[in-house]
Amino acid sequence: MTTALLDDLQTHMRENPGAVIEDVARARNVTPRAVIKALPPEMVRIGGGADAFVSAMQDIATWGEVTLIVHTDDGIFEITAPVSPGEVGRGYFNLMQPKGLHGHLRHERCGGVAFVERPFMGKSSAFAAFLNVDGGVMFKVFVGRDETRALKEDQLERFRALAKAICG
Repeated sequence: MTTALLDDLQTHMRENPGAVIEDVARARNVTPRAVIKALPPEMVRIGGGADAFVSAMQDIATWGEVTLIVHTDDGIFEITAPVSPGEVGRGYFNLMQPKGLHGHLRHERCGGVAFVERPFMGKSSAFAAFLNVDGGVMFKVFVGRDETRALKEDQLERFRALAKAICG
């Protein structure tokens, strides 16, 4: 990406920090990772890879109810529930719960975990974006909200502690 394109993307994200990452990436022909990195530095930290994937998912499984989102060109899939505990086996990170969200994730394709705190639709939001090696977003895990729609403070503290552990 040229310096001019990067400067333009950073300006756009500074002025529109709540923009939908995948929409900006598609419109500007860049990866979602590039869009996340273009957010103001106080809003994002990125670290790790496959090892961080495993430790982050194991930690998130202890947070309680969160919202996991998979955003593709064809739809946005959301599940609000606790994330199943998982373990590595046969080349996948396996979510072990038999009901709700379960499955087999290619953790070795994780190229980093981005921890993002930014405004979105007039409210504070915080999420971990699991980035693949191609610069795409595998999925995002959002800090849960309480009955007043505020971020759950205990989860936000754990989110920040996990960001510090993975990103330094």
